[in-house]
Amino acid sequence: MASSSVSSSFKLLFVSSLLFFSQYFIVSSKGQGLPPIVKGLSWTFFDSSCPKLQSIVRKRLEKVFKDDIGQAAGLLRLHFHDCFVQGCDGSVMLDGSAGGPSEKTAIPNKTLRKESFKIIEDLRERVHKECGRIVSCSDIAALAARDAVVLTGGPNYVVPLGRRDGLNFATETATIDNLVAPTANTTTLLTRLATKGFDATDVVALSGAHTIGISHCGSFTERLYPNQDSTMDQTFANNLKRSCPKADSNNTVNMDVRTPNIFDNNYYVDLMNRQGLFTSDQDLYTDQRTRGIVTSFGKDQKVFFDKFVIAMIKMGQLNVSTGGQGEIRAKCSVRNKNKLLVDVVEGLEKTLAAAF
Repeated sequence: MASSSVSSSFKLLFVSSLLFFSQYFIVSSKGQGLPPIVKGLSWTFFDSSCPKLQSIVRKRLEKVFKDDIGQAAGLLRLHFHDCFVQGCDGSVMLDGSAGGPSEKTAIPNKTLRKESFKIIEDLRERVHKECGRIVSCSDIAALAARDAVVLTGGPNYVVPLGRRDGLNFATETATIDNLVAPTANTTTLLTRLATKGFDATDVVALSGAHTIGISHCGSFTERLYPNQDSTMDQTFANNLKRSCPKADSNNTVNMDVRTPNIFDNNYYVDLMNRQGLFTSDQDLYTDQRTRGIVTSFGKDQKVFFDKFVIAMIKMGQLNVSTGGQGEIRAKCSVRNKNKLLVDVVEGLEKTLAAAF
């Protein structure tokens, strides 16, 4: 039964991907309403230096998702968690050091799929083999997130490229402060994201990424135990209790009860039927400031897709490093050795200068 369902889902997704691939640049840089791109990024950054970049990423991910469609949500989430913490610089991919734990191991990131990091590293190897070390891990992550959307049935869009990889990862405190917990209400969401330049429409649109993927019970069982959240549909709650019989259950459930492996507007239909999984989801429909936006997206998928593209392009440019900033990592989980050596030498020079 499950195998048949997965097979049917993938057939639908494959047809969808073919339709979108024929319109690879459905949104152009001249498109109406697209946000401006920051200095240093470009819509055509690698057109001459690495013309096969996007096809390498797309074709590889087609195979990855055919084997496991769940990896699409993992890659999309990885990009979100990278960008919202000190910008889209690939810092979430860095391993820790003797100086402290990495951003990757901070509490909000512990549920990021380990396979997502492996997929990005595999894509980096393929791209660098074709073009040399000129494409950053952060650019590859942005492309992978876009293709995760497209290959599960969502909108296609161009990604401005030219990001450089960051040299340091964020502290656990900074990571927690910049990622919104699933228990947050709409006020927290709007306030936190406003500091990053997002309005209410952007917030609701980005939340629509929850239309694919799964969640561990612990992220939402406070809505079930000891008392059920009054905003939750009873049948939906009963089904969740079967999957998560205790507050500390380690099971997982689908984020979208209708079409969990397809990127569409059913996430908003869920909210309108009081079937949102997280407090941060359902409260978007409860709160009068965002209820109308949820309804408009639930009624018109094109409206959602258009707003999602705008919000994703904005998010993908948060505090990016470009030009001579940062580096192009030879391995996504480790800073380049030559850069570390430069830092050591510079440190010694400063110490000697101070001494004499």
